[in-house]
Amino acid sequence: MKVYGIMGWSASGKTTLIERLIPLFVARGLRVSTVKHVHHEVDLDSPGKDSWRHRNAGAEEVILASRQRLALMREHRGAEPPLTEVLARLAPVDLVLVEGYKRDTHPKVELWRAAVGQPPLQPGDPTVRAFATDGAAPPGITVPVLDLNDPGTIAAFIARDLGLD
Repeated sequence: MKVYGIMGWSASGKTTLIERLIPLFVARGLRVSTVKHVHHEVDLDSPGKDSWRHRNAGAEEVILASRQRLALMREHRGAEPPLTEVLARLAPVDLVLVEGYKRDTHPKVELWRAAVGQPPLQPGDPTVRAFATDGAAPPGITVPVLDLNDPGTIAAFIARDLGLD
């Protein structure tokens, strides 16, 4: 599995870009999965529901299975799992797009918008392979600058970088 990250500050457009990249990679015949890192509590079920009751009773993992999909919930009663552990749980695919995990070692595209009001992360991060922005790049960017509003070009860059073209 090839892994590529989309990272940037909150409101930089990470989710929107990934949503636009997925069909472009699928159209190339690639099987794609995603991993999204979140900094807040996530709960897929409600107190009192059967799956909640299973977890509350101490189950390590609970799977919700239906005709349409399968959802696995795993309790972490310790440290947050590293990306490598999360990736190991995925079924094999051609490409995994990772949103977040900006401090991990996989290659990434940094998204940056001046309107967000945060400095770029790239100059100090060797894992950033390209910088995508909706305007002029700030000084000091040392990687290719891509148009954030052109997902086709970004997809082509990622495919080339991973040898998927």
